[in-house]
Amino acid sequence: MCDVNIDALMVGSYPGDGLPKPIAVPEPEVVTEFMDDAIPYISLKTLLELKMASGLTAAHRIQDLGDVIQLIKVNHLPIDYPDQLNPHVQDKFRELWQSPQVFEEY
Repeated sequence: MCDVNIDALMVGSYPGDGLPKPIAVPEPEVVTEFMDDAIPYISLKTLLELKMASGLTAAHRIQDLGDVIQLIKVNHLPIDYPDQLNPHVQDKFRELWQSPQVFEEY
């Protein structure tokens, strides 16, 4: 048997420290995309915003920033990608994009 942890996020709650910030957990139907017209998943843009907002405000959520680095790598996101992100996390995206870990496997 395998243990699986699942995080449940409440719409309107704030990622990371839970304190109000420009990024909150959105309504799922607004940010959901579908794979093969069957499997729903959160949009990459939203996932990046939530992960960075969490990692920026909660020391115990530092892995969220590592996750962003991995998402940048596997999706080959360009340096101008943050132009479509919430301004609250744009600078952090650019900083993480320039991280040496992004380019070690390119």
